[in-house]
Amino acid sequence: MRRLCPCLMLMCLVLSATAGRAEEPFESGVGVVDITPVSGYRMSGYFSERLNTGTIDPLLAKAVVMRQGDTQAALVFCDISAVSLDVSQRAREQAQQVTGIPSEHIAIAATHSHTGPLYFGALRQHFHDRLMAEKGLDPHEVTDYPTELVGRLVRALMIAQQNLQSVTLRAGYAHEDRLSFNRRFHMKTGPVRFNPGHLNPNIVRAAGPIDPEVGLITFTSESGANPQAAIVAFALHLDTLGGSLYSADYPRYVEEVLRESYGDEFVSLFVAGTCGDINHVDVTKPHPEGRRKTHEIGTMLGQTVSDELPKLDSVTKPALAVEQVIVEVDLQQYTDAEIEQAHANMARVDDSGLAFLERVKAYKIMALQLRGGDTIGLEVQAFRLSDDVAIVTLPGEVFVDLGLAIKQASPFETTIVIELTNDAPGYIPTRKAFAEGSYETVNSRVAPGSGELMVEQAIRLLNELAMQGDKDGE
Repeated sequence: MRRLCPCLMLMCLVLSATAGRAEEPFESGVGVVDITPVSGYRMSGYFSERLNTGTIDPLLAKAVVMRQGDTQAALVFCDISAVSLDVSQRAREQAQQVTGIPSEHIAIAATHSHTGPLYFGALRQHFHDRLMAEKGLDPHEVTDYPTELVGRLVRALMIAQQNLQSVTLRAGYAHEDRLSFNRRFHMKTGPVRFNPGHLNPNIVRAAGPIDPEVGLITFTSESGANPQAAIVAFALHLDTLGGSLYSADYPRYVEEVLRESYGDEFVSLFVAGTCGDINHVDVTKPHPEGRRKTHEIGTMLGQTVSDELPKLDSVTKPALAVEQVIVEVDLQQYTDAEIEQAHANMARVDDSGLAFLERVKAYKIMALQLRGGDTIGLEVQAFRLSDDVAIVTLPGEVFVDLGLAIKQASPFETTIVIELTNDAPGYIPTRKAFAEGSYETVNSRVAPGSGELMVEQAIRLLNELAMQGDKDGE
């Protein structure tokens, strides 16, 4: 471990596999498992207790396993708001035992749907403890959902591995700039604000960009004419629905559109790009015009993807490899008095009479207490599919500038960056955003500069994978 600066540390634990050679067949398989909890479970996404009352569409875990020679890798995408470290560690370890895929070659990501279960964290703990104190039981947790989820994730990976077959790959980007908006704004009357409201006359300009690129990778069996599955990565918060019904949010409609072209068995492997500061609210238009509906967002994005898939470049020399690094960074620290005040304010976390940012701060401090310790390891993975295609996974809700920096510096023509993978350490803002303040930085648990360290290490891994690919090709 080496000291980089007074408040941040970096521990580089790099694990890599023997790369698949281009002359060896590239195989992939997909597995889909229902991960919908029982009715009545708490729902995630907001600072109030929201109890489920039914299901619009089932929540799914969609796994893709890839194999080339002796190298195996897997990604699982879940229709939930976040994946807890406990669940990801247990699922990856158990999956390694039953599939032989190294746990560090497995990434488990959440799409960040705000209409999924609240099964871990400080809010869940608060609501659970409150009921236990009042009634001696918690009727909203009649099953051990985290353990159920672990089993279902492992099952999805097992099914995907059983479905392995030789495939051809295509990869590239679609362009979609009509649906996403940076939600942080410089204001005439004060500091940066998030979601300042439609047609707010005090808005000066957005505090950051969007990422209009839709990352795409298709998997087509060698005997088929059309793809059976596609990774679809887009940087837009999955908070377009609300309510008390389980739903995958707008990705459900992306898949429906794609199935119109590729059949009812086609699997859309939707993943969230870096969208910690991106949502669907167009503040330049009045409400409701400035907020597209879930169906409209998914349908428009699905059509954009459908139009682009036939145009993607073929991957002629697949070369599977994985590398990983743990970036050890400082957590934010608070005094005993601040922690005591947070305990008191947590009792009012769903009380609108307490200022919103005070409730957010209380929640964040309680989340830090659950973590324990002074530092946290942020896991970064890089998956090379070919000399031209790579995937990077990051934990937390990552600001779009950080994802863009990785893509812009990547030596791979197509680089997909995925957030909320393997852990949920809260928001990962940029240094600039920390200086500007507002909701996401109040809610963040890591020290400023943590995101930039992840970017630095992601780029390093990509460059190492690219150089390995060049040597293998010699």
